[in-house]
Amino acid sequence: MEAVGLMDNSSVGEALTGQVPPRNETQPRIGLGVLAAREAIAAGREKLRRQHESGSPGVQVCAHFTDLWEGIVIDLFRDALAEFPAAERKLIESSTAVVAHSGFGRRAMAPHSDVDVMLLHAPGRRDEVGGIIRRFSQNLYDSGLDVGFAARTPNEACQIAMSDATVLTSLCESRMIAGDQPLFNLFDSRFRWLTKRSWRRLLIKVEDARRDERSKFGETVFLLEPNVKRSRGGLRDLQFIRWVGFIRYGETDFDALSEGGSLTKDEQRRLRAAQDFMLWVRNDLHFQHGKAEDVLERTEQLRLAATRNYPAVAGLLPVEQFMREYFQYTSDVREIAANFAASAMSRRYFWWFIEPLISHQVEGDFRVGPLAISATRSGLVKVRSDLAEALRLLDLANLYDKRIEHDTWRAIRTAMLSRGAAGAEAPLDKKVSERFLSLLSQTPRLGELLRRLHDLRVLEQLVLGMTHARGLLQFNAYHRFTVDEHSIRVVEYLTGLQNDPGVPGEVYRSISSKSTLHLAALLHDLGKGYAEDHSEVGARLAEQTAARLGMPRHEAETVRFLVLKHLRMSHLAQQQDIHDESVVVQFAVEVGSSEVLKMLYVLTLADLAGVGPGVLNDWKQQLLTDLYEHTLLLLTSQSPAQAASERIRLRREEIVSLARRREGLAWFETQIMALPASCLFAWPPAELVEKLDRLRKLPRNEAMVWGKYSPNHNAVEYTVGTYEDVTGGIFHKLTGSLTSNRQQILSADINTLPDGVVLDRFHVDDQDFAGEPPPSRIDDICDALKAAITADAGKPPVFRQVWQQQRDKMKSAAVQHLPTRVTIDNSTADRYTIVAVFAYDKMGLLYAISRTLYELGLSVSTAKIGTHLDQVVDVFYVTDAKHGTKITDEQWLNHIRTRLLAAIEELES
Repeated sequence: MEAVGLMDNSSVGEALTGQVPPRNETQPRIGLGVLAAREAIAAGREKLRRQHESGSPGVQVCAHFTDLWEGIVIDLFRDALAEFPAAERKLIESSTAVVAHSGFGRRAMAPHSDVDVMLLHAPGRRDEVGGIIRRFSQNLYDSGLDVGFAARTPNEACQIAMSDATVLTSLCESRMIAGDQPLFNLFDSRFRWLTKRSWRRLLIKVEDARRDERSKFGETVFLLEPNVKRSRGGLRDLQFIRWVGFIRYGETDFDALSEGGSLTKDEQRRLRAAQDFMLWVRNDLHFQHGKAEDVLERTEQLRLAATRNYPAVAGLLPVEQFMREYFQYTSDVREIAANFAASAMSRRYFWWFIEPLISHQVEGDFRVGPLAISATRSGLVKVRSDLAEALRLLDLANLYDKRIEHDTWRAIRTAMLSRGAAGAEAPLDKKVSERFLSLLSQTPRLGELLRRLHDLRVLEQLVLGMTHARGLLQFNAYHRFTVDEHSIRVVEYLTGLQNDPGVPGEVYRSISSKSTLHLAALLHDLGKGYAEDHSEVGARLAEQTAARLGMPRHEAETVRFLVLKHLRMSHLAQQQDIHDESVVVQFAVEVGSSEVLKMLYVLTLADLAGVGPGVLNDWKQQLLTDLYEHTLLLLTSQSPAQAASERIRLRREEIVSLARRREGLAWFETQIMALPASCLFAWPPAELVEKLDRLRKLPRNEAMVWGKYSPNHNAVEYTVGTYEDVTGGIFHKLTGSLTSNRQQILSADINTLPDGVVLDRFHVDDQDFAGEPPPSRIDDICDALKAAITADAGKPPVFRQVWQQQRDKMKSAAVQHLPTRVTIDNSTADRYTIVAVFAYDKMGLLYAISRTLYELGLSVSTAKIGTHLDQVVDVFYVTDAKHGTKITDEQWLNHIRTRLLAAIEELES
């Protein structure tokens, strides 16, 4: 019997033959029953929308929708039957059964869910039931319902289900709504028998299918724009529990699974609460969009948060409170679903038999096998009653790099959850502290084990602030995860460096006290969600946690420093000139030791990596590595300031010695002595001398541009050489040209040397190419840069946007809650005023800022372009263009700030 797939919306012809037949005059017209169904659908949706808006629970609204659709489907079936003669109708009624399945079967229909219907028919009756299949399916499609329809015999349905996970899971939740009960019972009994007979194979198939779906829609529950249905911990995982329950235990209902002992009463309660909340959210999304929409976008989060009237909490937006509630529910579902599936697949009896043959005993209470570590009978007694013993097991699992055998973990989980959280106020046993610090010192499975402790509400007893951070949203354009998820991901990144072949891996492996580093990683962002600066709050939490764990004083001080200063290297690398010896010397003195510098370096990398995919790019990693290596050189000398000066002096001497081989030595010496450190170390000495020589011979009304790909930075470097009188506003014209050609500017080093020589350097990411652009592309950009400052263009650049950028811009505009800021710093640099602009990214932003600086009569020496987690940060080292000095007049500084804010506002409007 050929039929449409269970999840497809198809025509009657497809249902019967796989082909779509052309409509002709002999085909039936739309009947009164179908017209009545359309009216009932529209009226029913409107009535249930009002019920939803009045505050009815999600489960109740979905049940009422199911009743509505069920009544309509039954009426449409009866309407189709009525077209047949009485004798034929009686035969059809005794040979068919209308079956609701999937969401329709479990009575959880959202406003725009698919209505999944199967028409079972008796074997050998294809000819007799062909007419009702055509008429009934035509009625369903003509009614306007989103229908998934199939017509099959009981045996056909069972055969397909045994080979297709989607069909299997859909039919797990089948119920008859009309037709012949014995026929349905025949299908149901055979389906249950086949499922029970092959339960292990089918569970694996269903788990694999769910894993594939999660990989597409989100493996973590903490995605900041989750799919309510398909992301991890969402409605699909609630359904997954029901499917596993049916396959393994013959039950789908949470209450029945609890009564049978497969779920605890607490798990049943938590699943019911999560289901009602998520169904309410999904119903609201469907009503709001007028279609099946399951993605909880930022704009929807703001809207839904407003409807729930959260109380005012300092440091927490209503939307952050709403998403914390969402994440708490999805975390519960994820944890229960994973444990339930693992229990269903448990092979404990087999394990008891084979375990002694393939494992060895450790410390008397545990056995280590080829794949897992488990507790002996005496060990189970200890891990159930003593947190220190449970941590001892986790420590051994980490040491041996083995997963914890499921039944052993289930014993720990049951004991810890039934005990409840002891709270941060209760003193810690010394053994508990020692075991936890020992666990933190090992790398293989640390991230996985910390997640398990977090699921058990045990981690928050050990690390202060983890309770507050649970499910805490960071509502900005860059963070993709909640604070607790981000913190554990930072630890995972760090432990992953154990096998990293690059500089970060070398540094991580050389750190002696990894427990100190890992604890700081867990703590670094836990101060978020308060009115005070999160680094200050985090430092206090670090101090208290270290004391609670009984850490030695010097380790406690290191943890506190790392948490307090965890953004320091990121700020320096992305916002300041790391070749300015005064900046790096001050940082070296602040850090104080090479060991602390190593920890801060890898923690900074991990913090950026933990924000979200792509945030720690090659460019930022190289910047941080350069800063680390420069600072380490200073720290290993007796005097950091003297070492920095000596490093620069030796470089100048090397470059001058190479220049002696060329004409115009006096010119070379003048230029080389004026070169800032950023240029001295930007190129190999011979390459720098070659660039200067070409500049020396360049006519004053011309420009030259070099372009090359830098593999270390995964960026293209463009160097522009000319004279300052070639045109006015060289910097903003160059930035405009780059941006209009879809070059994302990562950094800009702007240098005006004696005799008006200009040597500007840009690192860019070409938005039209992944990796290295072809030579022809680099040549085109070089030509565009040259034309921007030598040709009389007369018009500002045009910044073209693709549709995706426009959509993202509209989407992000709704969630921008941090104000645009302009800060001015006259204390950090000796020769420059530092202007920093904090704003949300948009096409043409850098051009608008740099043009305004030019119009204000300011000369830009260095520009640092990048993002500081929450916002885009553009930092400019400027002087007065006429006198080459800092800007100190307060009135003029305020005017600069006002003009820049106005330029950004004009760009936004």
